[in-house]
Amino acid sequence: MVLAYERSGSGDPLVLVHGIGHRRQAWYPVLDRLAEEYDVIAVDLPGHGASTDRLDPALPAKDALSASLRETLDHLGIDRPHMVGNSLGGLIALEAAQEGLARSVTALSPAGFWGGPREFLYVRALFATIIAAARVSRPVAGRLLGTRAGRAAMFAWLHARPGDLDPELARGDFANLLDARTTVKQLFAAAYPFALAEHAAEVPTTIAWSERDHVLLPRQARRAQQLLPNAQHVTLAGVGHVPMPDDPELVVRTIRQGARPVDGRLSALA
Repeated sequence: MVLAYERSGSGDPLVLVHGIGHRRQAWYPVLDRLAEEYDVIAVDLPGHGASTDRLDPALPAKDALSASLRETLDHLGIDRPHMVGNSLGGLIALEAAQEGLARSVTALSPAGFWGGPREFLYVRALFATIIAAARVSRPVAGRLLGTRAGRAAMFAWLHARPGDLDPELARGDFANLLDARTTVKQLFAAAYPFALAEHAAEVPTTIAWSERDHVLLPRQARRAQQLLPNAQHVTLAGVGHVPMPDDPELVVRTIRQGARPVDGRLSALA
């Protein structure tokens, strides 16, 4: 499956992968800035956005996601791009690096680092609650999302400053979450924690956790540090789980630094 994508800019290839229930437009707040320096490809995961084909049911979800990414990179003629992912996209990027598909990885609040069943059940229940509420509010959502108060009420779980979201992008994100709910359910049913491959490729890696993440709680950053001690570990100050619209400049700086690995460790970016 070749994923739906949009491409802009020039330079080293940089692939952007969104999280579960989202779409490639999540990257719009930072896309133009990144395109000044990179050949940027933002993709829609299977069953999300314009990638209307769902995950291949004949494969485990992990393998189906990896296969769709490989096929898309082959289609684009791209070899080992910089990979940037948020949430599920961060997990996908980290695994792509282990498979030798990436030259660097920047993972923003990546999935797969929950501390146990309770933390995973929290995330699963959160999405189920949000999707159920979205279905009930769908008849009035368009009008509500045209107001700052409505956007704040409906997206506070994802963003630190949801009222500042572009109304049209917010409406599109809302509709996409409902359209993707079957795939979201499938992905949660097949969820798995991150695990280091026995012969993982050595790839410069940055893991950046949002300080105000209400989805994948910041304490999961400690588990990421334990599993990936050689990565750069960064705290993104003042932003939510999907940080791109909260502080575009901070996210762009983090991605640029991750795509130009440097020696030493970072504890915070502000």
